[in-house]
Amino acid sequence: MSDGTNEITNNILFIINDSPYGIEHPYNALRLAINLAKRAGVFISVFMVGDGVLCAKKGQKTPDGYYNIDRMVQSLTRRCKLAT
Repeated sequence: MSDGTNEITNNILFIINDSPYGIEHPYNALRLAINLAKRAGVFISVFMVGDGVLCAKKGQKTPDGYYNIDRMVQSLTRRCKLAT
């Protein structure tokens, strides 16, 4: 049933299965997810499997030259909780 608005919602799932450092896939996925979560009508889900679960490990030691993936996961978590 429509309420007369033309609001479109998008549900986006990110699957992260690579370790947090040594490859840029988790960084790029989280960066995109964080930016998409800022948009109205966009709902983000992140599924971490295999080595990807290490992205959510607290207190990880970030190698020189890399972004702290743990902080990115925390930022995304805060954004998603604000939207619900």
